[in-house]
Amino acid sequence: MSEYANDVLVETDWLAEHLDDDSIRIVEVDENPDLYAEAHIPGAIGFDWKEDLQDPVRRDFLDAEAFGELMGSRGISNDHTVILYGDRNNWFAAYTYWYFRYYGHDNVKLVNGPREKWIDEGRETSTEVPSYSAATFTTQAGDDSIRAYRDQVKDALDADTRLVDVRSPAEYAGEVLAMEGYEQEGAQVGGHIPGAASVPWASAVEEDGTFKSADDLRALYTEKGVLDGETPVIAYCRIGERSAHTWFVLHELLGQDDVRNYDGSWSEWGSLVGAPVAVGPTP
Repeated sequence: MSEYANDVLVETDWLAEHLDDDSIRIVEVDENPDLYAEAHIPGAIGFDWKEDLQDPVRRDFLDAEAFGELMGSRGISNDHTVILYGDRNNWFAAYTYWYFRYYGHDNVKLVNGPREKWIDEGRETSTEVPSYSAATFTTQAGDDSIRAYRDQVKDALDADTRLVDVRSPAEYAGEVLAMEGYEQEGAQVGGHIPGAASVPWASAVEEDGTFKSADDLRALYTEKGVLDGETPVIAYCRIGERSAHTWFVLHELLGQDDVRNYDGSWSEWGSLVGAPVAVGPTP
């Protein structure tokens, strides 16, 4: 994938030829965790994004120690190249990619296309859950250069920082608090962070879920005012998974250095007392 800034994608053809390669670990992370049991790429490890990857008490993801223990228990070591994919255009796969990078594992790639693409191509699937020997996975301290917190978002309102809201136009406008089916996870109020551009996350992919060309992506985000030289960017959505997908596009595919994912996102911002909120459709 030489047209992109970084070598972070693998094609389904490549993956089909490397299913028996013990130097890689294939990982599936779906929005709907039940899909893994129905069919998955042979040898793929399945993670439930909520039950496995989130802290069981706090609203946060696993700390470094717990993340390392989880990976090691599933047979993933620091020596493995982790290949991620999932449903819904890879939104939770991209979130997990960002998560790996946050804890210092750079040897990670995303399949260019979701599980639906693999299945539509008639490729081999399995229902067998793989069993790998336990391994050692050592994490680094979290890389906060790729993560934004609410105070940084607040500071960005008065700074030369671009904010990009990657939710649906209806969420951005404040017409709904969350996507259909996720109402219980909505914030207290609807709307968007003042000054944020609206660029729905799926604008970055083609109909089959593969990423648009680098030229098309750069044009999209430049036209929307998100990319402006080296100006810092903060992406957000509802809980941080769709914005991780946009972070992947901007930081990994387009090579924009200063891009952060605000994983607190609208669930946090839209529930803060006194936080500035804007409503109304995209300008």
